[in-house]
Amino acid sequence: MHPDAKKGVGEKRTVGSLYDLIKADSRLFVPGLKPLKYVNYGQWNRARIEVRGAYVKHILNGCTVVEYERGTQQWKALVAYSKYAKWPNFGEAEEGLILLQDHGDEVHFKNIKIKEL
Repeated sequence: MHPDAKKGVGEKRTVGSLYDLIKADSRLFVPGLKPLKYVNYGQWNRARIEVRGAYVKHILNGCTVVEYERGTQQWKALVAYSKYAKWPNFGEAEEGLILLQDHGDEVHFKNIKIKEL
């Protein structure tokens, strides 16, 4: 586990999670599919984020691991108790830029596609 993941509360900074807000739910992994692949073995994880209005779904290697609805009371409570609390209307924009993040380590991305649904 990366050192940054240990700084968050409840493993909400791990792969597939909504960073610092919602932990990826490993109980949702499809039986028989290996949920996490390791680059040092030449494997790649396949991530997909689907946004339909306020509803958002994170899919990791074919398994839905996070689902949420932006703008709800639950959403606002998650933000209020996170590092994003000081950012007005965090996560409420209907459109905008994407961010590919790293923590100073070597990182690789490939086949990034953005498609309007």
